[in-house]
Amino acid sequence: MKKWKIASLFLMLAMSAGAHANGAVQGTVSMLIQRASDGLIYVIVNGTRSGAPGCATAHYWVIANENSEAGKRQFAMLMTAYASGGTVLLNGTGTCTRWLDAEDINEVRLIS
Repeated sequence: MKKWKIASLFLMLAMSAGAHANGAVQGTVSMLIQRASDGLIYVIVNGTRSGAPGCATAHYWVIANENSEAGKRQFAMLMTAYASGGTVLLNGTGTCTRWLDAEDINEVRLIS
């Protein structure tokens, strides 16, 4: 009986980990903000968001680590999309680690 309870607990934990939602949005960059006070970079994309995690209650997205090489490249890509009026696709990490109500950006794609 004890083995059954342990197996059930393991299964429930595995299922809850799989239910982790990653958000996505495709559209044009309507606003790109970088704050001097804390370095936060956030972006608003004109488009319909899908699959947001529960923590992402705001309509903007954030670069998880603006000081990393990946974060700097994401910022450059977002500036390019904003300046050109091009379409961008953002995929999130499913977490809100950089800011409590905005999903961290995992991937930035420039769409032609």
